[in-house]
Amino acid sequence: MTNQQLMEQDLKYIFHPCTQMKDHENIPLIPIKKGKGAYIEDFDGNRFLDCVSSWWVNIFGHSNDYVNSKIKEQLEDLEHVIFAGFTHKPAIDLSKRLVEMTPKPLEKIFFADNGSSAIEISLKMAFQYFKNKGESRPLFVSLENSYHGETMGALAVSDTGLYKDIYKDILIKTVQAKTPSLHSEEEALADMERVLKENQGKVSSVVIEPLIQCAGSMRMYQPSYITKLRDLCDKYGVFLIADEIAVGFGRTGTMFAVEQAGISPDFLCLSKGITGGYMPLSVVMFTEEIYKAFYCDYNEGKSFLDSHSYTGNTLACATANAVLDIFENENIIEENKKKIDLIAKETEKFKDLDNVLEVRQRGMVCAIELKGYSVEERVGLKVFQSALKEGVYIRPLGHVIYFMPPYIFSEEELKRMIDTTYSVVSSL
Repeated sequence: MTNQQLMEQDLKYIFHPCTQMKDHENIPLIPIKKGKGAYIEDFDGNRFLDCVSSWWVNIFGHSNDYVNSKIKEQLEDLEHVIFAGFTHKPAIDLSKRLVEMTPKPLEKIFFADNGSSAIEISLKMAFQYFKNKGESRPLFVSLENSYHGETMGALAVSDTGLYKDIYKDILIKTVQAKTPSLHSEEEALADMERVLKENQGKVSSVVIEPLIQCAGSMRMYQPSYITKLRDLCDKYGVFLIADEIAVGFGRTGTMFAVEQAGISPDFLCLSKGITGGYMPLSVVMFTEEIYKAFYCDYNEGKSFLDSHSYTGNTLACATANAVLDIFENENIIEENKKKIDLIAKETEKFKDLDNVLEVRQRGMVCAIELKGYSVEERVGLKVFQSALKEGVYIRPLGHVIYFMPPYIFSEEELKRMIDTTYSVVSSL
């Protein structure tokens, strides 16, 4: 079939995410037939360099031979089994590995199947921990400009008006503090302490995206804020939830962003890159102390009752183990340092353009913020369409262009991504 035929069938039946479907009266959908390595290919034979890792998940590119082999191997034995009352080796192996590679005292794991669900679980668990101890703490604190997902709890702790405002009448109560990505670190910390002090005894947890507020226009801040926030959470007796759904697994230059702050959160939420873009999977990691608050006799009513049909999916866990194998066997974190330096060097030229406000980078994430364009001009869409004609797929966030490529990009592919974008931006 052709792109056109498939597009027509798609538009007859499907409502796509984060999409105003009316746009597709003029902007064609692109049916993808296959992907290999850094590239995806449509049904008309056009190939596109995938510079955003297909929404930040395909960290080792498409159709990775090693991951493929491990999925096929697992498929011969077991694809899925109910995770209540049963278990399986891939989940046990994955849990052990994650505990060994994350900061102590994160020792327990709860499985889910997507990032928003992981946030929901951490919020529910934080609230119920205090409830089990006889306290009601209905408030959650997050940062302005934050994004934690689009289920109701995750949306409530987000600060993205475009997604959130229409639902404000039915969301749980949350409080936003100033973010260090938009204010000085001192001002943000002072505001956080004000919020925690004013609501002392009412707050269950503080939830943050460590180092990068990804959906919030790729705004970035320093690890020192997280270090000091950890101290504030301890001072006021609230949990710290680290949402590393987007930034975990090497995106910020270390395996996990909180490593750069030298702290351990009470909850660590992981998804996206955990399976290299192959399978839906998320985990919530937490401490033994939290675990014990739910450990009781059946009739005490303190159990944590949260479940998903595909919790701990066997194929997904096997895939995640294959991804961790690649990290270990190919020394990915160390090898990425060369690519991080190359991205920094090659994007320097954007700083000389009159329509560029700022270039910012944290690890394998780089953002180029444009200036001088109104919302109505939809400059991000123009950049997307122009780059796509050159076989380079980027997906700007409004007037912010960002690169979040798979770790398998070669030096040539990194330069092509940057040079093509530079050509487009300089010609606007």
